[in-house]
Amino acid sequence: MIKKITGLLVLFAFLVSSCSDNKIDLFVDLHAGEGNFTTIQDAIDAAKEIKKNNQHAQITIRVSAGNYHLDKAIEIRPELNGISIVGVGSNEVSIKGSVPLQLDWKKHSENIYVASVPEKLKFDQLLVDGKSQILARYPNYDETAHYWQGYAKDAFSKERIASWKNPKGAFFHALHGGRWGGFHWQIVGMNEDGSPVLEGGHQNNRGSKPHKEYRMVENVFEELDSPGEWYLNESENKLYYWPKKSVDLQKASFEASVLKALIEVKGSLENPVKNVKISGIRFENTHRTIMETYEPLLRSDWTIYRGSAVFFEGTENCVVADCEFTNLGGNVIMASKYNQDLQIKGNHIHECGASAISFVGDASAVRSPSFNYGQYVPLQDMDTVKGPKNEMYPHNCLVEDNLIYRIGRIEKQSAGVQISMAMDITVSHNSIYDVPRAGINIGDGTWGGHILEYNDVFNTVLETSDHGSFNSWGRDRFWHPKRRVMDSMTTANPDMPKWDAIKTTVIRNNRFRCDHGWDIDLDDGSSNYHIYNNLCLNNGIKLREGFFRTVENNITVNNSIHPHVWFAKSEDVVRKNILMDAYQDVGVLGWGKELDYNLFPNEASMIKSQIYDRDLNSVYGDPMFKDPSKLDYTVADNSPALKLGFVNFSMNDFGVKKAEFKKIAKTPEIPVLKDLANSGIGESPIVAWLRNQLKDVDSEQEQSAYGLNTTDGVIVLGVWKHSPAVKNGGLKKGDVILAVEGMKVKNTVEFLKKIKNYQTIGKVQILVMRNQKEMTFRIQVK
Repeated sequence: MIKKITGLLVLFAFLVSSCSDNKIDLFVDLHAGEGNFTTIQDAIDAAKEIKKNNQHAQITIRVSAGNYHLDKAIEIRPELNGISIVGVGSNEVSIKGSVPLQLDWKKHSENIYVASVPEKLKFDQLLVDGKSQILARYPNYDETAHYWQGYAKDAFSKERIASWKNPKGAFFHALHGGRWGGFHWQIVGMNEDGSPVLEGGHQNNRGSKPHKEYRMVENVFEELDSPGEWYLNESENKLYYWPKKSVDLQKASFEASVLKALIEVKGSLENPVKNVKISGIRFENTHRTIMETYEPLLRSDWTIYRGSAVFFEGTENCVVADCEFTNLGGNVIMASKYNQDLQIKGNHIHECGASAISFVGDASAVRSPSFNYGQYVPLQDMDTVKGPKNEMYPHNCLVEDNLIYRIGRIEKQSAGVQISMAMDITVSHNSIYDVPRAGINIGDGTWGGHILEYNDVFNTVLETSDHGSFNSWGRDRFWHPKRRVMDSMTTANPDMPKWDAIKTTVIRNNRFRCDHGWDIDLDDGSSNYHIYNNLCLNNGIKLREGFFRTVENNITVNNSIHPHVWFAKSEDVVRKNILMDAYQDVGVLGWGKELDYNLFPNEASMIKSQIYDRDLNSVYGDPMFKDPSKLDYTVADNSPALKLGFVNFSMNDFGVKKAEFKKIAKTPEIPVLKDLANSGIGESPIVAWLRNQLKDVDSEQEQSAYGLNTTDGVIVLGVWKHSPAVKNGGLKKGDVILAVEGMKVKNTVEFLKKIKNYQTIGKVQILVMRNQKEMTFRIQVK
């Protein structure tokens, strides 16, 4: 039997809660039916009183339909273990961090209206009929305008600042100089020379000057010049607004976001909050957190504000399910420090300012931590024990069946799922898209064991650069900013990369597409990964320097594997993949433990790897995809890939599972397949060799253009200035290679086969046609 406890019956609850049946319902209803609570906070207070008399009471707060505006965050502490807050549905129940505004609008100018607001009210998000409006900005908001939804080189120029009557309070946003996320500053004063005094710039862990072009300013009255924009004059308590034509000022509802958190579930390692469930609620309208204190996440590129709309710290067996999160100014859900068995399932997260779901441990658990790219602990001073020092980190947590899109609307160093200093996090069946940086990001190797499976991640890295739909770093104890130091330490201590990455992270059965980076990007140091059964739709898989990565049974549509600056003994394995291009290698010192049994698109791309005695059992040919026009890349029964050991995997299980999500979730753009042999268009394939681009001479037009006697030869289409074959007077763009050590070469395949014989020597003599003159010289080939 479940006891119904209403506002007037709390006293009675003390008497009945000692019965053997400890299930108690508290009812919250805005319409104040007899005895009901009218606020969630009142129900929380009543639950505390009940728990004082019966710690084992299982209390459910049942929330009826309505908008519940909070005046402070709901706090759940260990004294409320076992409590559930259950709404009748996220489409009916809303918890808001905003206050309703009663406004008497007056005409200020032709298009702008003004109204008084309560004294000392500060907010950075205005909502009209539930929709977020645009804080007055330059340049104007344009959804199609890429960075910042509109950027301008002169956004923060001295001349523009001089045109503002009161610059104090203005926000200056700029991308990192390398487009590795963004920065945010606020003007707090002005110098005598007219230059601004700024606070901020702490939101990124890779120092940089503001990008010179990708800039935007907000919160400036003079920039209020288009429909939907608003500005709050705090000193005068005046709100200025240019309404869109669809807004009726007399009938519209107005709200201002005033809270940065809505629910905080906080315990400790010694006394955790247990068995809390939150479900069936929409969470809305918190303010930005860009000017709060941030902390670096070890040596990743991230700093982060340790807070969120729904926040967990020191918890066990808690659940957030079937909720919606929208119009939130900062992070949405965060598991901070110690959390065990937290489940985040079936949620709809969109239109939010920073990251959707974050797992962030405490640096006290990390042995010999460093906190910036250039910092390191010398080996002689290093703690060499494997694994974490304590349990102050999230572990055994689940992120499943969540629909996540249009997050990072303010903060560009953000992700759909962020993991740092955590262990055994499972991220499964989520759809993540339309984000400024990575869909899923793992900031460091501490401590691995994560499983990323059946996710659909695409339309990523939309406002940044040099990243992937999945991105990771592994700047752990073995990693050093000087390559030679790192190489010597790992040579002397081969198991060192596993001191922090103690468990293998698995990436399997996902679909990735990134048009502005890599589909899967294992960046600096990322180690101890097993990557298999993934469909990569555009830019392949990058493996930068690291150790112990196995990449097998993946499909890289129109692309390949990108080995970047591999160590001589990386122990990497790349096998049984369907690759649609040659390896895109950069600065490789060694070619891993095993690269073999892969299917390449053509002989030239395969031969390139065989130069280094790898892929000796690989073959080339058409993989024979069944129906790529419908994103079905399973291969036919007679595909050559199957003979190499490739195994088909399901093409129907990516992304969200909930029927209501599947109806609205996007799917990635269908790629146009390259002609694997390019035979249908009369051109030979372009092959990367030592980061230079080569192709066959394959037409009389090219023969004539380059002044050749025949159509034999290899055209150098493009060169990389740091390539060993280019340096010291080597190859130039436009050269046509005619011979190697006096032996004529007919095409790219012949060239690569002949070069193979000289790899150990390091230098080779070549004959080229340059500017219609034959030249002979020696080049480096390794």
